[in-house]
Amino acid sequence: MKYFKRINKQLVLFFVSITFSSLQTSAFAENSLVFNVTGQPPLNTSKHDGFMDEVTREALKRIGYKLIINRQPAERGLRSINAGVIDGEMSRIKGIDKIYPNLVMVNEKIMNWDFVVYSKKQINLDKGWISLAEKNVSFINGWKILEKNVPKSANVTKTRNANQLFNLLKKNRTDYIIYERWGGHDEIELLQLQNVNMLKPALASKEMYIYLHKKHAALVPKMSSALLNMKKDGSYKKLQEKFLKEKKDH
Repeated sequence: MKYFKRINKQLVLFFVSITFSSLQTSAFAENSLVFNVTGQPPLNTSKHDGFMDEVTREALKRIGYKLIINRQPAERGLRSINAGVIDGEMSRIKGIDKIYPNLVMVNEKIMNWDFVVYSKKQINLDKGWISLAEKNVSFINGWKILEKNVPKSANVTKTRNANQLFNLLKKNRTDYIIYERWGGHDEIELLQLQNVNMLKPALASKEMYIYLHKKHAALVPKMSSALLNMKKDGSYKKLQEKFLKEKKDH
């Protein structure tokens, strides 16, 4: 009889322990949001300590959430968020929710991105996107602004990420690539590319926004307020000064 009492007590303690552990895990999950990122240093880094990483982390902290980053290719990331598999996207142009209806935009922008052309060749870009008609052009799959605006007559090659994109240029497998200005500088330095220039003017300068899955819609105004307050109290500017130092255009 004492044996069975001892066994029952052990079972009770075991299930209490399991339940408590489950509650801790649940609480952690409830207070964390998983974000996809598509940028490169200095905006997003492998250590998750780039400019946008830190801005998003601080904004989430102010509303009681922890940031978890799980990098996926751009197109797959959008599908994952739309399906509710992950919680948010760190930087997308306005209107992406028209393509992926389960996404909700945080109204306060995270930053501006300049979409620019990099090449070993020269080209007159005064006419904007149409200047790339019938040219060999490459960009990352899932970057909707580029998929929408690059002329249909262009010979387009899409890549999974920035490293593949700039390597196409390095190996002379494309003539013009389109990427974001800040990350472009770092990719050129990382790959030690020679005779590659950032061409002007930029094809577009766009405000970039955080998106959340609609199940987190209640957090959207809180995130907007957190970002706005960061800009008002100077913490956003401090991060800009730390990460976004002007570099000589290549």
